[in-house]
Order: sequence, then structure tokens, then C-alpha cells
Amino acid sequence: MLNQLDDSLKVRRADINDIQPIYDFLCELVDEDFDSYKFSRAFMMNIVKPNNVYLVAEYQSKVVGFLSFSSRLVLQLGGEKVGKILDLYVQPEMRKKGVGKLLLDNIKMQCRSLKVVQLELTSDVARIESHKFYLREDFVENQKKFVHKIDQNENENPPLGSEHFDSAH
Repeated sequence: MLNQLDDSLKVRRADINDIQPIYDFLCELVDEDFDSYKFSRAFMMNIVKPNNVYLVAEYQSKVVGFLSFSSRLVLQLGGEKVGKILDLYVQPEMRKKGVGKLLLDNIKMQCRSLKVVQLELTSDVARIESHKFYLREDFVENQKKFVHKIDQNENENPPLGSEHFDSAH
């Protein structure tokens, strides 16, 4: 079933040298080519924020997987800290070999030290194998995610009262 890799499989924090493989992984994950400048800029801004953790899995000195995590205090849970896995990607040829599990185990351990009380993630409905993996890793399916894409080209009248949210004030 699970083909464990030898001791050359390691997890570490991502750094600036990991931008290209992470970019490639996420473009493949969503089947879209991102603007590389915007991606790199976001990576550099996010990697230094204390509530974000970017991890890479390396096998024989090659990056083969990536996990991004963010945490925040959630009012709905009485102000407790909740962590969210935003991205988890393992190269197809490295799947079912313990890479994803090692990334998850590492972030779960970090969640304990960060005092995170709940770890969440969303997964596209079409990723059936991923769902099986998360269920095996003690995640429970308990909510539905609803998404509304904002059309940046659409001219809408601002809602009444929106002047309170204007960044110029």
C-alpha cells in the first residue's frame, strides 16, 4: 500500500530558492499559468508573515512537495487560533509514498506549538483520492465551501455605507 521512502525524504521551511518549484506545483494543481511576477511578489510578502508557514518536502535534494499554512484568531470559536492548509501538493510520481503524510505530520506538530486548536483545509470536489487521504489522516468532512468570484472589470455602484471602508479615511 504505502511505499515509504528512505531517510533522504526531509521536510523543511521553504525559502526564496523554492519559488520556482512551488510556482510549477501550484500552476499544475490548478491547471493554470499564473503571472510569475505577481506570484513571486506574493510569495516574498507572505513567507515573512509570522502566521504563515511554507513547507517543502525534499527527496534526494529535490523539492517534491509543498504545503502552505496560515493561522488566525477566529471569533466564531471564541477567539481561538485556527490553522488552514491553503495548498498541499505532491508530485504525481511521489504520491502514496509518505510525502503528503510527512508534510501533514510536520504542520500538525507546528500547530501544537503555535497553540492552534483546529486545522482546516478545502479540497476540490473532483479530487476524490485527496479526500480519501485526508480522511485517513483524521480530517472530518463537516462543511461546504461557497465561492463567489469578484469580476474586477465590472463597474458596480458601491454599497451604501461603503465609504467607511475606504482606505483613504
